[in-house]
Amino acid sequence: MIARRNSHHWLPFTQMQQFDPTHTFVRGVGNDLYDAQGRRLFDAVSSIWTTVHGHGHPRIVAAIARQAALLDHATALGATNPVAEALAERLCALLGMEAALFAGDGASAIEAALKIALQFWQNVGQPQRRRFVHLDGSYHGDTVGAMSVSDIARFKARFAAITFEARSYDDPAAFADDVAAVVVEPRVQAAAGMRLIPERCYAALRGIAPLIVVDEIATGFGRTGTMFAHAGLDLQPDIVAVGKGLTGGALALSATVVTARVYHAFLGADDSLRHLFHGHSYAGNPIACAAALASLDAFEEEATLDRVAGIARRAEARIGELRVHPAIAAVRAAGTMIGIELEPAYFEGGAAVTPGWQVARGLYARGHFTRPIGNVVQLVPPLASRDEEIDAFFDALLAELER
Repeated sequence: MIARRNSHHWLPFTQMQQFDPTHTFVRGVGNDLYDAQGRRLFDAVSSIWTTVHGHGHPRIVAAIARQAALLDHATALGATNPVAEALAERLCALLGMEAALFAGDGASAIEAALKIALQFWQNVGQPQRRRFVHLDGSYHGDTVGAMSVSDIARFKARFAAITFEARSYDDPAAFADDVAAVVVEPRVQAAAGMRLIPERCYAALRGIAPLIVVDEIATGFGRTGTMFAHAGLDLQPDIVAVGKGLTGGALALSATVVTARVYHAFLGADDSLRHLFHGHSYAGNPIACAAALASLDAFEEEATLDRVAGIARRAEARIGELRVHPAIAAVRAAGTMIGIELEPAYFEGGAAVTPGWQVARGLYARGHFTRPIGNVVQLVPPLASRDEEIDAFFDALLAELER
């Protein structure tokens, strides 16, 4: 047991009695993090799928500094600001949609999507549409609504008292006339261990009456090889939730983006009470929006999506070595989202930690920071990663497995 009691910082999804305080990051440069002991670590999980262009990208840092000196924050409740306007326009152009509502984190974007869907049907005269449908194995966040449309028991079972019932995508009543929306992850379910979803699973969503909510929080902004993962799936989403990589990973910002059909259902006279009854204090924060605009500029000027293809090719060349290793049960990859599932029988029984954590801690000692999902080791590198960094991760992983 690790003795620890000089901090008041309660970490999410972390057993504080076992937490190793040497895992304290004090600096980030490019694709690396530096801990309090001075160790340099490749950020192999992009700080949980957020970091896009590397840490401290000069364009994003400069945009943050300029905006902080000009306008740090102003409310979006009945007011706006130029950078939020510019970012909303940019996102709508990228997604082919009409309007963007901003929040801070991905779960908040999903909460907004659920409330938009419910009020949409009320506004158009079908208030009976109040059910939600989710994919099996889904994960959409840890707030109440997001948990309710998630399907991983470990994350939600303890909180059943405050979640609402949602239907499985495989339920015969999934598209009944009481369904408000179907919420899906496109191509890959990250929190399920990088579980890949066959394209045919989305076919039933074409031409349905319920709204389609696509959760691009983990998959958006180049992770799977296209700017958004639902591209090419022949999906026509009514609502898209984005977050994580929206600012390049520098600041917390998310958005719920909707079509003209959805947005126009909320327009009317003041006394019609058709406007959306939802919002957040820091919605449209100018500094965060400035960072997001700088990140989108970097995508264009640095050919980031081309680099994604290069990372995916390099990783695939190395994955072959893992697929034949006795310690590996499976490898799943979609662009730069890679899950390496360990074979528990290969590891020594009776260890205090799972095989996933054994390997993650060994990788940390070898200069690579990742976090397992159960016994799935993640490699979700920054999109600025170089071939030699990808090779170094696989070399370290193979060496750790041999150890």
